[in-house]
Amino acid sequence: MNHLPLTTYENASPEVKKEYDYWTQRSGRITNMKRLMLQDPPTYKVFMTWYDLYERLVELVGERAANLYCYAISTANHCLLCSTFFRQIFVDAGESPEAFTLDETEQLLYDLGSAIATDPNHIPTDVYERLELRFNTQELVLIYGFGAQMVATNYFNMISRVAVDDVLEPYMTPEFLAQVVSEG
Repeated sequence: MNHLPLTTYENASPEVKKEYDYWTQRSGRITNMKRLMLQDPPTYKVFMTWYDLYERLVELVGERAANLYCYAISTANHCLLCSTFFRQIFVDAGESPEAFTLDETEQLLYDLGSAIATDPNHIPTDVYERLELRFNTQELVLIYGFGAQMVATNYFNMISRVAVDDVLEPYMTPEFLAQVVSEG
């Protein structure tokens, strides 16, 4: 159950209805997170810049690597909503998140994502060294900025106690829940 009330289409302003319509057209529904953020359109607008950074990251490293980065951050942060969202992407693609096979760039981003969420003040030196061998300064700023935006999204969902969307519930296996919830 959500800690705060979600917006409803029926009671929404024209500005909020426009966002509902956009997401319904784009993905068939509007998520609980977006419905909560729309209680304050400026907050919503700030968090939706995630998509701009995500698209740029996908151009740089590919969609799978970008999603692995998000998944690593979200699971290490113990954000049930975001980690379940990204778990769904992998399961629906026929992958087992418990047994990923990663290429060098994917492993690097997975390691960075886990380190960012675990202790951003102590990211291993070898992770930084591998990053600097693979990416230039502008690319690293994008990667770090997006990682921070993913952490912020995790924190918003956890602080606000945004309920996991109904469509994600089938992806919350007991093993997954033990990893994400009990360690958090």
